[in-house]
Amino acid sequence: MRAENNLKIGIGFATGRKSFRKVLRSYIYNFQESGLTDRDNIRLSLLVAYDLSYSDTKPEDYKNISKDVLNLIDETHFIGDSTIASEMAKLVDKNVVTEDEAKLIFWNSYAGKRNRILYTAIKNNVDYLLFLDDDEYPMAVTNTRSLAVWSGQQVLRTHLKYIKDADITNGYHCGYISPIPYIEFNNVLTEDDFRMFIEAISNDIVNWENIRKVMSNGGVTYADTDVLTHDVAYPVEEVNHAKFITGGNLCINLDNIEKIRPFYNPPGARGEDTFLSTCLSDHVVLRVPCYTFHDGFSTYRHLMDGVLPTSLKYVKADSPQIIDRFYKACIGWIRYKPLFLYITDREHYDTKIQDMRVKLSKTLPKVCSYFHNEAFLNVSVELERYNRNVKRHYQQFVKAQDVWKRICYFLQDNKKS
Repeated sequence: MRAENNLKIGIGFATGRKSFRKVLRSYIYNFQESGLTDRDNIRLSLLVAYDLSYSDTKPEDYKNISKDVLNLIDETHFIGDSTIASEMAKLVDKNVVTEDEAKLIFWNSYAGKRNRILYTAIKNNVDYLLFLDDDEYPMAVTNTRSLAVWSGQQVLRTHLKYIKDADITNGYHCGYISPIPYIEFNNVLTEDDFRMFIEAISNDIVNWENIRKVMSNGGVTYADTDVLTHDVAYPVEEVNHAKFITGGNLCINLDNIEKIRPFYNPPGARGEDTFLSTCLSDHVVLRVPCYTFHDGFSTYRHLMDGVLPTSLKYVKADSPQIIDRFYKACIGWIRYKPLFLYITDREHYDTKIQDMRVKLSKTLPKVCSYFHNEAFLNVSVELERYNRNVKRHYQQFVKAQDVWKRICYFLQDNKKS
């Protein structure tokens, strides 16, 4: 067990946006306000896995953090391609993994960026690792009054309260979580049409009932006042062989090396948090009472400067940017759904894939017509492509677990020696 009087807490960002520095500043000041940066028994370690290709950035865009923020952090680790390539070479040289196995874990994927952070945290004796997203802020918003009501959230303090008795803690999210815009149904696209489309591409969490509720609020998810007023954590129940978690507002206990699982996503897909969810049957996973506000359309960055809007805008399908974001989300969902079905319900896999085909054939022409965008037909194309490769992706998923276990034991043995 970790010594509670001397904890190293990792703050992990997998990011491709230079604006992450402003988000980091908000969280660090949030930690300071909650008293954590003044405690001698807590050391903060910042771990940033950055992607230079995402928005054409350079390393300095991540490393040039203001001095007043750095003064509140005890150590920093910036993990670019060259840094992790060096670590991969060491693992290959020590015969821990092959070059291809190292690439499977660390290279050019959403999961790979998160695994770089996990690896670096374990190597540097981090006790608890808190993943934060670069478009989420430590605050919550409710709509219990005529005006939006905002509250600050003590994110790290809440996770620290519960993580010592859990393998993973996961907070809540509010704001613009869903990429689905508000839709005014008509004779081109009826509610039944759209429901059928969402059922075809979604999983057990991204489902029609959840989406319909969010759409009625104009695309905004508001915080639950019961969560905000009752300091209670709940076990995450297993649903269809998965304990669903999110990739941000997520804390991982690094105390037991055998309980640490790697992230994985099929090539070109997302869902790294969903696939991790399928590996947690024997883990204690708690939903803890702290929110982050998801600024999915990057329109509320002024929140971090203290400007609190009294109402939140409806997200309507009235601009190419919003339609394109929804399209990309649909592609992301359909790319990882075959593997998710293969892992969680292999007995009915072929039947469910065929049901998806039928629903998409009925609805995609209507979706294309409604959004005036024929690109949505690619959803069906991507379904077939990822269905053809599902067995290969499953083999990669299983192999990633084995490769990661070898890496973790190597790190553990190094610490002992």
